[in-house]
Amino acid sequence: MTTPPPGGSNGNHHHRRQQVSSMESGGGAPGAAARRRFNWKAPAIVLVFELLESIAFSGVALNLVVYLATVLHGSTAFNAAHVDTWNGTTFIVPVIGAFLADSYWGKYRTILASIAFYLVGLVLLTVSAAVPSLRPGTACQMGSSCAPATKTQFSVFFAALYLTSIGTGGVKSALLPFGAEQYDDDAERPERKQAFFSWFFAAINLGIFIAGTLISWLEQNVAWALGFGIGTACLLAAALAFVAGTPWYRVQMPTGSPLKDIIRVLVAAFRKRRVRLEREDGAAAPLHEDDDAKDEQRLARTKGLRCLDRAAVIAKGEAAAEGAWSLCTVSEVEGVKILVRMLPIWATCVLYAASLGQMTTTFIQQGMAMDARLGGRFKVPVASLVSVEVVFMLLWVALHDAAVIPLARRVTGRPGGLTQLQRMGVGRFLVVLALGTAALVERRRLRGVGGGGAAMSIAWQVPQFVLVAGSDVFCGIAQLEFFYGEAPAAMRSICSAFSFLALSLGFYVNSLVVTLVAAVTGRPGWLAPDLNAGHLDYYFWLWTVISVANLLLYMVLAARYTPKQVAAAVEPATSD
Repeated sequence: MTTPPPGGSNGNHHHRRQQVSSMESGGGAPGAAARRRFNWKAPAIVLVFELLESIAFSGVALNLVVYLATVLHGSTAFNAAHVDTWNGTTFIVPVIGAFLADSYWGKYRTILASIAFYLVGLVLLTVSAAVPSLRPGTACQMGSSCAPATKTQFSVFFAALYLTSIGTGGVKSALLPFGAEQYDDDAERPERKQAFFSWFFAAINLGIFIAGTLISWLEQNVAWALGFGIGTACLLAAALAFVAGTPWYRVQMPTGSPLKDIIRVLVAAFRKRRVRLEREDGAAAPLHEDDDAKDEQRLARTKGLRCLDRAAVIAKGEAAAEGAWSLCTVSEVEGVKILVRMLPIWATCVLYAASLGQMTTTFIQQGMAMDARLGGRFKVPVASLVSVEVVFMLLWVALHDAAVIPLARRVTGRPGGLTQLQRMGVGRFLVVLALGTAALVERRRLRGVGGGGAAMSIAWQVPQFVLVAGSDVFCGIAQLEFFYGEAPAAMRSICSAFSFLALSLGFYVNSLVVTLVAAVTGRPGWLAPDLNAGHLDYYFWLWTVISVANLLLYMVLAARYTPKQVAAAVEPATSD
């Protein structure tokens, strides 16, 4: 059962939404309304789940381009395009998952449903790598001409891959906000929730490190089926732990579609497009706000986008309790304003994600054309440099905390040193340096090959991965915090999914650019099957120019961005 809001319920849409969203699990049964104190076991299980899930996902994602090239014998352009398309699908599913979690299933049930798809996909992927008839009989070295896999072999592999994509995408849509909401009753210690975001980010990257070193080595040097099988076992263990932790979870019920609120504001603003925002005497027109909505974050009116303000204007002769499709609150209008203002920033996130995506495609292909031996004997798995990026990230974090932030505090006078937008800008700048460095390294490698010299050591790739790690430190967490923190309370899930949607579209942009470059440059082209006959350095320079343009656009947008403003709390009326 739910309790009506203070002052009674008049059937208003806001009251209904907030009543439903405050329902929690009691004793493991979603739907009970018992309030519970903060319990550290719930977020701890979420963090362990994310660590194991990250190992499972990264064990597939990091080595995917290598598997396509050496096992299924795909061409360079084919492999890059399909990896980007799969990654794009993987990160667009969270948007669909966020909609289902907010509107129908809830985060808890969305995670459970996603796990089922995830496990089926990983099991089928392991089988496709283990059964000889489901893959070509011989391995293929990079640059060699080998017969590609059959249509049936490709079909089974990609079916498994996209089932995995649905599963991991659904988990990504719900797990982070599900873990964050465990702290909603811990208002006295807000730093705990802030720390959770950092630990969640650390769990993701620790999983990448384990997968990129241990799992990648096993896949390339022992058996691909073994590596995929370990990932499957990790996800199964994560699923069992997640289900076992049900009694400790704080489970919020679905709150209704945020898309409906957005459409309501747009419809109301259109209906009142001729309503004046000022009275005849010059005073501001009265605006509607639901003062009884105590559980909802009330937003203050901001300048700009005045056409939307009309949706909250109480027109002459209009009652405040009129239908929801003709009158909205100031907070609802400001929520739509926030989305409109975030969209240009989000667009630059798409191009940033496309630039960063080179790390899991062309950077790996570049490494496969280099000498992977260290010390003359130990052969480094090419994908392991992606996971070693985690070590570089830890070094960047130390530099960030010990030098960058203290200096920024002295310069800006802010306790946090740099704002979220500033940190995102630094990340975009570092990815420009990373791509320029990759281009210089590739040019030097091609000159060495053309001169008949020995293959260039893979250690030359370290600087570009160091710069990418710095970009991740400054931009990765700040981007998650920005979309979560700027979002209205009723739209946090969908706004948090913006980060994943940007990653998704970034991979699609990458795939489109690869296809266009392959078509324009012909054969062998910049992305030749044998990189020694191509010009991967030109491709890196192209992305450097794109990233510079994106950085300049972002700087203009960030300087003009109006942040969210929370309204002052309304004191409850007292009776004499």
